Amino acid sequence: EKRHYFAVDSYKVTNHQNQQKDPKMESDFVVHQIEVLFESGSFRERPNQLVGSVLTDELEKRKMAFDEKFESAFGLQAKGFTSSQIKFAMAALSNMLGGMGYFFGQSVVQSVYNEHPVLYPEGPLFTAVPSRSFFPRGFLWDEGFHQLLISKWDTQLTQEVIAHWLDLINVEGWIPREQILDDEARSKVPSEFIVQHNENANPPTLFLALQELLEQLDAQPELSSSQTMLPFLKRLYPRLQIWFEWFNTTQAGPLANSYRWRGRDKDTNLFLNPKTLTSGLDDYPRASHPSADERHVDLYCWMTLASGIMANLARILGEPHQVYENTHRTLSNNDLLNKLHWSENLHAFSDYGNHTQAVSLLQEKVFVPPGQPRQQFPVTRWVRSVRKAPKLQYVNALGYVSLFPFLLQILAPDSPKIEHILRDIQDPERLWTPYGLRSLSRSDPIYMKRNTEHDAPYWRGPIWININYLAVRALHHYGSIEGPYKEKAAILYQELRTNIINNVYKQYMETGYIWEQYNDSTGRGQGSHPFTGWSALTVLIMAEEY
Repeated sequence: EKRHYFAVDSYKVTNHQNQQKDPKMESDFVVHQIEVLFESGSFRERPNQLVGSVLTDELEKRKMAFDEKFESAFGLQAKGFTSSQIKFAMAALSNMLGGMGYFFGQSVVQSVYNEHPVLYPEGPLFTAVPSRSFFPRGFLWDEGFHQLLISKWDTQLTQEVIAHWLDLINVEGWIPREQILDDEARSKVPSEFIVQHNENANPPTLFLALQELLEQLDAQPELSSSQTMLPFLKRLYPRLQIWFEWFNTTQAGPLANSYRWRGRDKDTNLFLNPKTLTSGLDDYPRASHPSADERHVDLYCWMTLASGIMANLARILGEPHQVYENTHRTLSNNDLLNKLHWSENLHAFSDYGNHTQAVSLLQEKVFVPPGQPRQQFPVTRWVRSVRKAPKLQYVNALGYVSLFPFLLQILAPDSPKIEHILRDIQDPERLWTPYGLRSLSRSDPIYMKRNTEHDAPYWRGPIWININYLAVRALHHYGSIEGPYKEKAAILYQELRTNIINNVYKQYMETGYIWEQYNDSTGRGQGSHPFTGWSALTVLIMAEEY
């Protein structure tokens, strides 16, 4: 056969040893393209081998099928997006799908029943990941957001993933929040994050994906995917019951119908504000001094959402639903929500706990006796200074956590609290930017402050697409139903949606990446990249699929 070789540049032999060489004329790099075919022995009926023009033709068919399915699912062409914007959206979806992986191994778990961490039972996990290169493993709260997008593309795929996650549940109803399943995975993770503690939760975002599946079932019961949905939900239901019960008991707060994240950092000496990794919002400011008196408004809202979906699911499956119905009715009562979490001082929903704002990080003073070498004494650390004693009060931090009753659509359309929330959302000195909503108000004392000398601000100002997706979704909801804030919500919806799409697309075109977060002052992508986890929800914002 004729074989094609491509020589890059050319090679010239010098005639004399001392003759000056021309580096441009000396290249021995040759490119040779070959095709290697590997076929399973089970493919015996295929008329042609997948090589040469046959492979090219098949790939073209698959590309066309992908393009057609993409337009059918998301309708971006019909919405007037440019071909470049559509390619960006296709890349976002494709990279999320391409990052899905099958993992197998054991988590390292610390339980109240064991003195030291032990290995969890072996098990598989089929899941999407936040970042294929930087976070190539499963994260529980990320996965619910991932499946909002994937379920629009392939419902069966979402069912598989949810089933895998719920198969990791233990007899108590706990699921490890970060899946670091083998030695290879553990080699990439800092030691302080490896051990999973069985009293610690993570936002139950899989209920968002379940809500989407139930809406698809209700809207199109005749589809073949809907026919397989009911048996799937029946198998899932016992695990969802025990998972909900675990949340409802282990994460209960100090007052009836209140909730508290367990697992906050306990070393109050080193952190400006002890982290709450379990909430998913890491260093977002909570009560300055962790205690059992805390009430967390975001967890209250997650439980309101979960109880409503459990009641709906039980009703569909013909299971007893009254307990879930009663819980949902109680938690949905806006008067109870206001009583537990509304701060009249801040005019916003807030956490409650042992708190003071009078904190700062200062460099430790180390006394060095005269004449003694400095290197013999400890390195000075940055430690927290508390200038005013904490007291039980609302935590007056305005940001993503304050929005949760709005984000998860728990507020009644005529709630006067919506007026305050819309005011905060559109205020550039608080949450509004030309690129999306920032995570913490610019006027907050902890805005963009480091948490330790080594921890840069994470959820203290930067723009995160998962929460912005929930904000756009909520504005669309309140802008579409009757209420005194309908018109204002609809206007803000269009503005916020446009800002997010324009900036994420612009950064992608400039850098080639979708990013973990975006700078609230410049819009520039920052953090982990490529990050086609929840930042890929930009596709749903473009498609207006909520």
